[in-house]
Amino acid sequence: MRAWSTRRVSTCWSAEIDAMDTNTSRVAPAPHSLAGRKGLVVGIANEHSIAYGCAQAIRAQGGALAVTYLNDKALPYVEPLATQLAAEIVAPLDVEQTGQLEAVFAEIERRWGRLDFVLHAIAFAPAADLHGRVVDSSAAGFARAMDVSCHSFVRMARLAEPLMKDGGALITMSYYGAQKVIANYGIMGPVKAALEASVRYLAAELGPGGIRVHAVSPGPIRTRAASGIGQFEHLLDDAAQRAPEHHLVTIADVGAVAALLCSDAARALTGNVVFVDGGYHVMG
Repeated sequence: MRAWSTRRVSTCWSAEIDAMDTNTSRVAPAPHSLAGRKGLVVGIANEHSIAYGCAQAIRAQGGALAVTYLNDKALPYVEPLATQLAAEIVAPLDVEQTGQLEAVFAEIERRWGRLDFVLHAIAFAPAADLHGRVVDSSAAGFARAMDVSCHSFVRMARLAEPLMKDGGALITMSYYGAQKVIANYGIMGPVKAALEASVRYLAAELGPGGIRVHAVSPGPIRTRAASGIGQFEHLLDDAAQRAPEHHLVTIADVGAVAALLCSDAARALTGNVVFVDGGYHVMG
C-alpha cells in the first residue's frame, strides 16, 4: 500500500483524504474506500436482508464480493441480487451441513488467494425454543441456536485467518437483547451474548495478525429472520418512539457502518459492539 504523505496540515481523516502522495501528483485514496478489497458476505436471503444492505454498501465503496445462499430454495431470491452486486463468487452455504463452510473458503482461496473481510449475518433457533421461556429451552435447541448463530462465526474466523495475510475485518450481527432482557427474544438473548463475548476474545487473539473483529447491533428491522420473533411490531413501535432520533434504522444504515468497519478508516478499532439503532440503547 502506498504510504500516506508526510506533508500533513492536520491529523484528521478529512485532511488525509485531501493529502497528496509525495511520489506522485495523484490524491491519496480515501481511507473508507474498499477498492481492491475482497470479502465474503453470508446471510443474504432477499432484498430486505441486513446482509444485502451491507453488501450494497461494501460494493458501493469498491469491494469485490463472494456471497452465499442457504439452499436451492433460496437461490432464486439470492441469485438476482448477487448479479446486481457483481458478485465474483456465489456458493451454497448451510453451516449445519458438514463441509460446506470449508468448501466456500476453499473456493475463495482458489479464486482469490486471499480475503480482506467477512460479514456474518445468520442466526437461527428452533421455533419451540425461541417462543418459549429460556428456562424451558431444550438442550438440543439451545445447542443448535448456539452453533448456527454463534459458533459458525468462530469457525469462519478460523478459516479466514490464514487468508487474511495483510490483516482484515470480521463483522457479525448482534442485537440489544444480548445485553438487556427483551420480551419475546427468548434464547436468542443468551446466544447473542455469547456472540458478543466471542467477538472480544477473537479480537484479542487475532489482533496481532492485523485482524479486527466487531459485532454490529442494529435496531429492529423488518427482515425475514425477525418475522419469527413474537410481537415484533411492538418492538418496531417501541424503538421508533423511544430512540432519540425517533425513527427506525434501515439496512442501508447498517450497511454504511459495516462498510466503514471493513475499511482503513476503522483500522484502530476492534472488539466493539457497534450500535446502529438511532440511540435506542442509551435510553433507560
